[in-house]
Amino acid sequence: MTINNVFENIKKMNKHGQEFWSARDLWKILGYTEYGKFLPAISRAMKACKNSKQAISDHFAEVSDMVKIGSGAERKIDDYNLSRYACYLIVQNGDPRKEEIALAQTYFAIQTRKQEVQEALLEDQKRVMLRGEATEHNKKLFQTAQQAGVRNYGEFQDYGYMGLYGGMRNTDIHKSKGLTKSQKILDHMNSEELGANLFRTTQTEAKIKREGIQGQKKASETHYEVGTTVRKTIQELGGTMPEDLPKIDGINKAKTRLKKADRKSLEAKHKKK
Repeated sequence: MTINNVFENIKKMNKHGQEFWSARDLWKILGYTEYGKFLPAISRAMKACKNSKQAISDHFAEVSDMVKIGSGAERKIDDYNLSRYACYLIVQNGDPRKEEIALAQTYFAIQTRKQEVQEALLEDQKRVMLRGEATEHNKKLFQTAQQAGVRNYGEFQDYGYMGLYGGMRNTDIHKSKGLTKSQKILDHMNSEELGANLFRTTQTEAKIKREGIQGQKKASETHYEVGTTVRKTIQELGGTMPEDLPKIDGINKAKTRLKKADRKSLEAKHKKK
């Protein structure tokens, strides 16, 4: 049986549906001869957890269990309920000379890479979805702005960007992100930045319609006001300012990655058949 199967087989679930592993189960499959000899690896893992700015109590829960001994009596033993992350840290801080530890390190390295790939694909999915939404709502905002008497749409858009980006215009954002003239800002935003801009767009459109705003000046001021409000909300939530978010590869590359992932998924399903 592989380390993968063994590790998953000793997994437990608490009453809240959260997975955990018992240290009393884990030491055996990691090749330790005694639980006491396993404790230093847990201590090193807890230190690594603290150094990574994670709360130790979230991943290493000290518990006590009553177990039966030969005479039929019971005695209390100390244990740890460990999160998956805690198990990963323990394995990384275990004795690499043990074959079981080496196999577990390989297993977690593979699982970590799989998780990274999955998270990257999820980000691509969010980006593609939000980019499509942004296109549609920008069209609606353009129509609403025209009906409100906006004739210089570029200037109107700049006011929204200045509110959200702390005074930066379209050209400033382009320069800051190192984009060429042919590259669109929205195509190089991550999902967080796209979400902020989508909120700015939808709320500006709604406010212009709701309040019957008319004229280039009033509409532009409204766009700036909404952008500023979104920016303040990000600040209050402790988020990263949009101008400080990184430039990422174009949306077309995200679409290509998703298509490749879909093809691989289909190929894997056909192989199973």
